[in-house]
Amino acid sequence: MRHRSVADLMTPTAVSVVRDTTFKEVARLLDEFDITAVCVVDEANRPLGVVSEADLVRRRATGAGLDTAGALMSSPPVVARPEWSVVRAARVMDRARVKRLPVVDDDMQLVGVLSRSDLVQLFLRRDRAIQEEIVEDVVTRTLGLSPSALSVEVTDGRVTLSGTVPRRGLVPVLLRLCRSVDGVVGVVDRLTYEIDDMTGT
Repeated sequence: MRHRSVADLMTPTAVSVVRDTTFKEVARLLDEFDITAVCVVDEANRPLGVVSEADLVRRRATGAGLDTAGALMSSPPVVARPEWSVVRAARVMDRARVKRLPVVDDDMQLVGVLSRSDLVQLFLRRDRAIQEEIVEDVVTRTLGLSPSALSVEVTDGRVTLSGTVPRRGLVPVLLRLCRSVDGVVGVVDRLTYEIDDMTGT
């Protein structure tokens, strides 16, 4: 079982600007590419900061003389790595209260951008794909159970588990693993067990 990585979901062609890019040019790029922010990079394509729509609006509201990307940007940028799981990236976004993360390689060069809208794609996974991952990776490969002993139904990302497992102690493990599958929004437990190994009976 493998969580999708940042590399799987990021937009690999990040729109970037340099420090001297003008306010109007940044605004034009946001409109042209239908995006909400651009990354500001140095001569080596390393992120220096991010200029968002909110930064532009703030400048217009205050009337301050912030006419270049270097003056407008929020810095330093919070970045992600391609190999990170999307769960880790989502936690970093939430902790830093940002809506997007520039993605950098080992040399700290910009290779893409991950936005909240990219993360939403996880919850648009087809039910069949979720079901197959649970049966093949969770039930069979990870727990070593017979898939014929369990019924796994997935509707709009909600998983319903029914059937009988050998031991009661496997039930919370199975539920936890299913909840961790990308795209799962909830798990309904209709499982029974043969032996109650949690009370010694």
